[in-house]
Amino acid sequence: MAVDARRVLVVDDDRAILDLVTRTLRFAGFEVLGARNGEGALALAADAAPHLIVLDVMLPDLDGTEVCRHLREAGDDVPIIFLTARTGAEAAIGAFARGGDDYLTKPFDPMELVARVQAVLRRASPPEPDERRVLSLGDVELDQDRLEVRAAGTPVELTATELRLLRYLLANPGIVVSRQQILDAVWGPGHEGTAARVETMVSRLRTKLGAAGSVLRTVRGFGYVAREDPDGPDEVDAWTPPR
Repeated sequence: MAVDARRVLVVDDDRAILDLVTRTLRFAGFEVLGARNGEGALALAADAAPHLIVLDVMLPDLDGTEVCRHLREAGDDVPIIFLTARTGAEAAIGAFARGGDDYLTKPFDPMELVARVQAVLRRASPPEPDERRVLSLGDVELDQDRLEVRAAGTPVELTATELRLLRYLLANPGIVVSRQQILDAVWGPGHEGTAARVETMVSRLRTKLGAAGSVLRTVRGFGYVAREDPDGPDEVDAWTPPR
C-alpha cells in the first residue's frame, strides 16, 4: 500500500497501544511518528509538523490536555484526537473543551480509529470555494448545491434524512464508518437513534437507488462503506489490523 503524504503523531506511554496504533495507521497508508510522553510529543510536533495527532490524555509528564494547550497557545491548530478512559458526555465535553477535534474511549477498535483519523483530516482540509460541489461514486451522483440525486442518470427523490445519509457516505469513499458514527453525523447530537434505525435507513436508500445502490456496502459487525466494486459482495468482513 502506498504511503499517505500525511503524517500522524501518535502519543501514548503504553508501548503496546503505541505499537498497535502505529502499525494500524501505517497499514492504512499513513506516515507515523511516535512519542511516549508529553515533552517528546511537543518536540516532534515542532520538528515534524504532523497533519494530525492521536494523543493519550494520561501521560507521565505533561498530560494530553497540557500538550494540547501548549500547541494551541503556540498557534498550532493541528487536529487532535484524544484517547481517553472516560466515557459518555464527560469524555466529549473534556475533549472539545480542551481544544481537541475528536476523541475515542479506551479500549477502542483500531479500525474505528483509522476511520476517525481520515474523517478529521477531511474536515481539516475543506474543498476550495470554486470546487464543484458534486459527490459521485459509481452510478450515484449527488449535487450538494441543488440537493439533486441521480442513479444511473435517473433523478431520485430522497427525504432530508436520506440525503444527509447519502452525503455522509459519499463524502467518505472507501472509509468504513460505524453505525454510531452515522447516527452522530446524520441525526446529530442528542439523537435517540439505534443501530436498527441506521440499518432501516440504509436499506431504504439502497432500494431507492436501485442497482446503483450497490456502492453502499455493509461491513458485517461494524457499519458501512461507500465503495465502487461492481463484482464485490454486498457485505464484507470488518478489516482486522495486522498483529
